[in-house]
Amino acid sequence: MGLAGSVKYLLDTNIVIGLLKGSPDVMALVKQHGFDFDNAVISQITRMELLSFSGMSGDEQHKVNTFLNEFQVLLLNEAIEQETIKIRLAYGIKLPDAVMVATAQLHKLELLTLDKRLGKVAAAEMKKSSP
Repeated sequence: MGLAGSVKYLLDTNIVIGLLKGSPDVMALVKQHGFDFDNAVISQITRMELLSFSGMSGDEQHKVNTFLNEFQVLLLNEAIEQETIKIRLAYGIKLPDAVMVATAQLHKLELLTLDKRLGKVAAAEMKKSSP
């Protein structure tokens, strides 16, 4: 399934958590970028991270699942795997972060994140892949 032309952003897990909690920092960032559910997607890794939090009540898990279902989920594949390996070796970042950068890069999406270092890595990788 291809991405709709209006999709611009891949949301990092910290952005999704911030949206769920109504974090002022996240709300300001997504407003600045013109976020809506039609122009953003999430990665399969974000679903795994959020749904594997221990200690979540049934109600919390339902709320998270309902929210995540509003987004198209980009699945991991061999191309993302190979790019993740290159990025992790080049920058020494955590595996889930490397997956996020690789996914954004291969789908030509801007990664929205609160993690300054991750944002810099994503920007550097996008710059390398731009014509």
